[in-house]
Amino acid sequence: MIIKLSSSVLLILLLDVASALYFHIAEGERKCFIEEIPDDTTVIVNYKVELYDPRSGGFMPSTPGIGMHVEVRDPNDKIVLSRVYSSEGMYSFTSTTPGEHVICMYSNSTSWFSGSQLRVHLDIQVGEHAIDYASVAKKDKLTELQLRIRQLLDQVHQITKEQSYQRQREERFRQTSESTNQRVVWWSLLQTGVLMGIGFWQMKHLKSFFEAKKLV
Repeated sequence: MIIKLSSSVLLILLLDVASALYFHIAEGERKCFIEEIPDDTTVIVNYKVELYDPRSGGFMPSTPGIGMHVEVRDPNDKIVLSRVYSSEGMYSFTSTTPGEHVICMYSNSTSWFSGSQLRVHLDIQVGEHAIDYASVAKKDKLTELQLRIRQLLDQVHQITKEQSYQRQREERFRQTSESTNQRVVWWSLLQTGVLMGIGFWQMKHLKSFFEAKKLV
């Protein structure tokens, strides 16, 4: 997968945990994150954008005109999500292909920036962490015990998907290792053949040289 990440910082986040962080972004810059996600897994990202205030030297809530363009690509470099959001909110997507998903964010305009910086707060939730169980319990009228069982079932389902994804990764790694080992063997055989050929040619050349000089 080839993605141009000009003027970007690439961060690798841990799988299946709620990741809260913030970063600074400059005019024309984009920040990208890699998230390893199993298939059929929901990802929810809550974000908030703050604008740098040179008078106070700190960051303040951004103006309504400031927005962020969000782009998500799957392991096959296919666009899963691409749209402009407001300065604060939430976006989500569900993976259809297991593997590394690239999440990129950048400003939707440069006219309002005036060379300042933005601070973007992110809270990334993957898998069962992205489910609002309070809303689920209220909607389905679940008791505390039923809700706990529902959470455990979701966790088991998520662990099963993660194990399946890890087995796929191990299989790809094994195939890559076998292919590499096979190439190393063939390369070694080729080197051996070349060295034997060179040695045979040198012996023949030296024999001809000595015969010409009547030394043998």
